[in-house]
Amino acid sequence: MGDFLAGAYPWVKFLHVISVISWMAGLFYLPRLYVYHVEKVQAGDDTDALFQVMERRLLKAIMNPAMIATWIFGLALVFTPGIIDWSMVWPWSKAASVLGMTWFHMWLAARRKDFAASTNVRTGRTYRMMNEVPTLLMIIIVASVIVKF
Repeated sequence: MGDFLAGAYPWVKFLHVISVISWMAGLFYLPRLYVYHVEKVQAGDDTDALFQVMERRLLKAIMNPAMIATWIFGLALVFTPGIIDWSMVWPWSKAASVLGMTWFHMWLAARRKDFAASTNVRTGRTYRMMNEVPTLLMIIIVASVIVKF
């Protein structure tokens, strides 16, 4: 298995980066949709239904598959021999940040259900503030992988 992963390393890395970019795009965009949804839309009207369709499709058709692919290809990289030195800090800081990113994804999914049930109680300000979470985690992840501290 190690030989296969070592030989496939450039392709796995390529697929991992593409998956991460797709996932990040959704993590940046969905909270912005929530801001507009909570600030500009009345529950139960046609625009509410439109926002719910956009939010559901973004989450289900783009973000969920991208997150799953990110995890699959990321774990393949982790199990590729000679790639990660677990005695260093960077793989641990990246792993913790990826877990944080996954938590944020799940938090967004729960908020989508709130909108669908017309039970959202969060403000546009909350969603604006939460929109910074993936940026902070991305900075930690990229610094971890590039600088390898």
